Amino acid sequence: MAFRLKHEIGMKKRIYLDYNASAPVLPVARDTFLAILETPGNASSVHREGQAQRRAIETARRNVASLTGAKTDNIVFTSGATESAASLLTPEWTMGRAPIRYDQLIVGATEHPCVKAGGQFAADDVAVSPVDQNGLIKLPELEAQLASANEAGKRPLVAIQLANNETGVIQNISDIAQAVHNAGGFLIVDVAQAAGRIPLDILALGADALILSAHKMGGIKGAGVIIYSGELLRPKPILIGGGQEKGFRAGTENAAAIAAFGAVAAHTQDRTHIKSLRDAFEAGLTSMVPDIIIHGSSAKRLDNTTFFSIPGVKAETAMIAFDLDGIAVSSGSACSSGKVGRSAVLEAMGYDEAGGAIRVSFGPHNIASDLDAVMEIIAKLDDRRIRVTQTA
Repeated sequence: MAFRLKHEIGMKKRIYLDYNASAPVLPVARDTFLAILETPGNASSVHREGQAQRRAIETARRNVASLTGAKTDNIVFTSGATESAASLLTPEWTMGRAPIRYDQLIVGATEHPCVKAGGQFAADDVAVSPVDQNGLIKLPELEAQLASANEAGKRPLVAIQLANNETGVIQNISDIAQAVHNAGGFLIVDVAQAAGRIPLDILALGADALILSAHKMGGIKGAGVIIYSGELLRPKPILIGGGQEKGFRAGTENAAAIAAFGAVAAHTQDRTHIKSLRDAFEAGLTSMVPDIIIHGSSAKRLDNTTFFSIPGVKAETAMIAFDLDGIAVSSGSACSSGKVGRSAVLEAMGYDEAGGAIRVSFGPHNIASDLDAVMEIIAKLDDRRIRVTQTA
């Protein structure tokens, strides 16, 4: 049975417009997950049951490799993008058996919290690379940071996301990669929001490693991946004790979730429908509320994301109105402890939006009437704002 966008919680029908937090589980993922879940065995066992689990994992590995233009041997499964980031954001690496140390971590100012936290680097060894008003990395300033690291005798590790989780803004990763490699650095790219929404090719991007999570694509929560472009450099593992994932990530694999991940990676979605919804929605927003701010609108963005502020309307107030009316939207990253208010992404972009912003992120299950319902609530919020302004 396909996911129903207008699902029920209690007796009230709901509309889901928070795909960037977690996409609804696709039928192909659910069916694959349940099929493997009902199969006994450990993928490390040599009997037939174990071999069946191993085949499911290796099929998923091939599918994820195909999705990202990587070699199958360069795929390492994890529990999600946060674990992938924690594994990669470390000073301690190896090239074969030889130790390699990265002395300086540089992260983009609008990165996801799991990257901005700096992983295993000391706080003094983490630098933040600034962005412009659209959220795009200021390349000359990044190049200056890389040059400074080189002058200090430091090898730089750089982490920049391909598409922002709040605004949907897409970075020019190939130019960033060239700058990083000219400085002898290693580039990690978070593609959690981009995977399944825009074409991905790790070699074309110029990235040295990618990270992503299955549940952002309609898979099962609890499966993620690290994807390498080469075969030599690897971080010192944070989970040790077993030989799983060629020793780079110990622990019995979550075979059912990984298999579902592979099924989603091989699944294609209609992006034209999503873009038409987003464009119509934003046209309606700007017509209804002329002073609305659609953040990152001057840059290339994901087709499914609109992040907007209405001057004088607090995100917290809007969130309550949407939720009470049966619509799930967000005020930004879902990994910020459930807080509603100022957005660190908007602050980095230079906006003084103390009231925060609202993110509408949708997918292939959404239809025009879902966005009409959002517009009705925005109209009420705007009318209330006008009345308050007139009586002030």
